Amino acid sequence: MRGLRRRDPVLARAMGRVAPLPEFPIRADADSHFHSLAKAIVHQQLSTKAAGTIHRRVRSLSAGRRFPSPPEILELPDAHLRGAGLSRAKTIAIKDLATKTLDGSLGLRTISRRPDEEVIEVLTRVRGIGVWSAQMFLLFRLGRQDVMAGGDLGLQEGLRILDGLPERPGPKELESRAEVWAPLRSVASWVLWRLVSA
Repeated sequence: MRGLRRRDPVLARAMGRVAPLPEFPIRADADSHFHSLAKAIVHQQLSTKAAGTIHRRVRSLSAGRRFPSPPEILELPDAHLRGAGLSRAKTIAIKDLATKTLDGSLGLRTISRRPDEEVIEVLTRVRGIGVWSAQMFLLFRLGRQDVMAGGDLGLQEGLRILDGLPERPGPKELESRAEVWAPLRSVASWVLWRLVSA
């Protein structure tokens, strides 16, 4: 962390103004890698409140207190998942995730031992999981320290604020600027997000 501050005094000053970095990975919000990915699908393009309501409804479809397991998801009629508030596309996506989890093609049990690029390549095989979702999984679920999601509008806006730019930079500009933050780009990401929400 000291090296990061030394390499970028502008970021160092911002780090002093925002909430401290939480401990990653954050495991409290999901009981398994499958659940974490399913939750990401549920939350896509929805407000936090709406997504939370749908997530709770889907969880209530389980026989237990946890989110439905992959076998339970596949046994549930689409109508039940749709009735909980999932769109047709998200229903298909979560069932695809469940199928690929069960057939072992995702290798979720050992995914934490794979390099970042491989994790992204594997996860984006699942319908409804794009590069950004895979990057968020790397950062928040696996606790990887060098993640920079160039396409994230919040990070782009955070860089605009950090550097006092007249316009929000694009993905390539963000990724180029972020090179100085390696191998702690996740830390810088946190700071940029906090600058936007401050």
